[in-house]
Parts: sequence; structure tokens; C-alpha cells
Amino acid sequence: MRVRLKGDAICTLFLLVALCSLLYSQLEHLVPAGKKEPTQNKPQVAPKIFSDPRAPQRPMPAEATAPRPQVTPVMRQTEVAKTRVQTTTPPPLTDSAFNFKLYLLNKDNRNFNLLINQPRKCRKTPGGPFLLIAIKSVVEDFDRREIVRKTWGREGLVNGEQIQRVFLLGTPKNRTVLATWETLIHQESQTYRDILLWDFVDTFFNLTLKEIHFLSWAAEFCHNVKFIFKGDADVFVNVENIVDFLKRHDPAEDLFVGDIIYNARPIRVRESKYYIPETMYGLSIYPAYAGGGGFLLSSRTMRKLSRACREVELFPIDDVFLGMCLQRINLKPVLHEGFKTFGIVKPSAAPHLQTFDPCFYKDLMVVHSLKVAEIWLMWNLLHSPRLSCTQKKQVKKPFQWKKKAQITTPASPLR
Repeated sequence: MRVRLKGDAICTLFLLVALCSLLYSQLEHLVPAGKKEPTQNKPQVAPKIFSDPRAPQRPMPAEATAPRPQVTPVMRQTEVAKTRVQTTTPPPLTDSAFNFKLYLLNKDNRNFNLLINQPRKCRKTPGGPFLLIAIKSVVEDFDRREIVRKTWGREGLVNGEQIQRVFLLGTPKNRTVLATWETLIHQESQTYRDILLWDFVDTFFNLTLKEIHFLSWAAEFCHNVKFIFKGDADVFVNVENIVDFLKRHDPAEDLFVGDIIYNARPIRVRESKYYIPETMYGLSIYPAYAGGGGFLLSSRTMRKLSRACREVELFPIDDVFLGMCLQRINLKPVLHEGFKTFGIVKPSAAPHLQTFDPCFYKDLMVVHSLKVAEIWLMWNLLHSPRLSCTQKKQVKKPFQWKKKAQITTPASPLR
């Protein structure tokens, strides 16, 4: 009898434990069900922000902005909306530099309208200008364009040769930052006649579009130019040295000169601005290319590159893309020590040496990454009648081994 009662008690306890476990599991399922509703409503907020798929000018999360959102005929509206919903969600820790999916969908769209043209730019001089200066800029950088116009980018005669100038622009990515940009850029174009504006969004990864559109424009409207300098607006250019250098070359022959980068490897780190996945570029080394701060090319090379760019698949990094086009026409770029697209590097033996000195700049052609005030200052220092560079630059702290040499050789002291 006692054994039977003990068995009944054990069975009852077992049933109670099973019942409690079942109730607990049901309660666990009920709690997340109540929390699912707000998470399902979150994605619906994004279409309210980006309701117009053709509005690339509105702010989007930092480098995840689509590079060519204006050209969307090849995509359905729902696909664009889905893509932008994804960009508004919190990015993963290994977020790439920009939206490669959207870039690949639109990378074959390479024909954009020219909104502001200067068709007579190269007709002002009989036979065409000797040198055309083409500067990459953005609409917001009016102050940089002004300092270039007033210093090294002046139009007119330099060492007896005619110089002309154009600025290369796309439409601003964030039009709310500069609400009056259209009025400004049209007024600027009417005043200076040096603005070329295309109908693509001006982003870092759309600089390739700027490259191919400028070459196409030059081949059509400036085919009689002898040479072209193409560079950034934050560089200092010694145009006198460039003209003297180009006078020794024939514009009817191939020429591509700059700060040439060899054996550069694609960056596979997703957090990098220059990240390129293997699916986009499978080789381990880029072709030789010029640093984008500035380079020179002849009229003949310009026409060849204009044709080659139509045949080479677009690549997000414009410097590398131009290197691919050079490889296509089997032309090796020439390295010149006067192009400092990474700035003037201080020698390790002289860490206190002041490199921002006109006596350093006077023998160079291009120095990259200068501020507006630095460009103005260097221009005035170089063209000052009081400039004298006859004395050698001395390192402030002499090497210690020279003092030892004086002790070991007293018969011939150094003074």
C-alpha cells in the first residue's frame, strides 16, 4: 500500500513539473509576439524619407550613398526603394565604402547630358591653345576655383604660350546644403566662361564619369589643343615649368607624364574608402597609373584615351580606370620627379626642415594637398622680385659625425 501511494505521489509530481514547463514555454512564445509589432513597423519609416527615387540630393548615410542614383530607368521603382531602405538600417561592423550592388546595376550608364558647355573655349586662339588646364571641382568649392583663377590657373600667355582653363563639375549630391547652387554656377559660368557641368551626381566614385566625359568633350570641342594638364583644385602648379617642359615635346606624339604609381594592390579591407571586392577586380595588382593630383598628356594621347574609355569597363577609382585605359592603348606612363601628388616628403635626416618654401617649389611642377591660403601665399612668394634661392638650404641641426671628424683630423679643421 505504501509503495502504491509513493508511486502515485511521484507520478503527480512529474505531471506538475511537465505542466509548469508547458506553461513556461507558452509564456516565452507570447512575450516576443508582442514585441514583433514595432520591429515590423520600422522599415516603413524609410520610404517616407526617400519617397522620391530620383532625389539623390537628399542626405544619405556617409559613404553608403549610391553613386549614380539619378539614372534609374533600368531599375524598377520598387527595387530602388528596397535598396534605399537597406541603406537606412544600421550598417554592419564591416560596412563597405559605398553601395556596390547599386553601382553594378548602374555602371553601364555612362552617357550624361552636358548642362553647361564652353564650345568656343579652344577657338579663341588661332591654331588652338598650347595648354588646356582642366581642374576637377565640386559646386560648393567656389573659393578654390577663385584662388586657382587668380594664381596658377590664369588664362593668357605664359612663357609665350597660350593657356586656357576649364573646371569639371557634376551636380551636387546634397542640394539642400547649397540651395542656390544653380543660380551660382550659371552666374559663375557667365562671368568666367570656364565651367563644364554634367548631369551626374558629383561623388568620389563618380569621378570616373568625370574622366570619360571630359575626354569626350576635349576630343569634340578642343581637338586643336597641343597639351592638357588635368588635376585637382587643391594642388599648386608651376605652370612656367610645365610650359618649358612641354616645349621640348611634340603634341603629335604620345605623352602621359605624372607621379606614376606602380604595382599598387587593390584594398580588400571593407572599411576602406578604396575597398574593391575580388568580384569586381580579381587581379592582385593594378596597372600603372598616375596619382590624381595632376598629370600631363598630349593631344594625340587625349584622342586615344577618349576612344579607349568607351571600350574599358567602368571602374569606381578614376586614377586606376585611366591606368586601365592606358594599358588598353599599350601606352606606358612616364614618371616625373616634379610631380608630388603626395606632397613634399621631409627627408628622415632632416625632420625639422621647412618644406613650405618657394625655393623648394620653384623647381617642381605639381604639389598636392594645399589649402586655399597656402596656394595664394606660395604663388606670391614664387613671383616676388625679392625671391633669392642662391644659398643652399642648411639643416638646422648638423650631424654629430662631423664634430667627431674634426677631433680625429686636427691637421685639417673644418670651418
